Amino acid sequence: MNTDQPTPDSNPPRWDFQPALEISAPQTALLHQDAGETPFLLIDIREKHELEVSSIDGALHIPMGDIPSRINELDVDEDTTIAVLCRSGKRSLDVTIYLQKQGLDGARSVAGGINWWAEKIDSSLTIY
Repeated sequence: MNTDQPTPDSNPPRWDFQPALEISAPQTALLHQDAGETPFLLIDIREKHELEVSSIDGALHIPMGDIPSRINELDVDEDTTIAVLCRSGKRSLDVTIYLQKQGLDGARSVAGGINWWAEKIDSSLTIY
């Protein structure tokens, strides 16, 4: 996994990017596009009603509160890049820390969440 610092416009303004915990939306989009070529999993931890507002095709939906009981569903190696997505990047950071403590060292929070994804990657998504 490439943990190089992303370009300044890759993340929301005034975002203190943490490479050990986060991945930029553009990096995530590239890995998601190449899924199957690179060990990668995109998990959307938002609630069902949030998915109805906007969602990314191919993302695995596991609500944040269900992560501990459903972690066994993540059929990945410990070094697989697991991009964790929420609305703004705050809840996903908590889940990323939890996943890393469970031995999934490749877990990263998508900086800026789906709203930044909509800003940088797919403008057809609704920002909320």
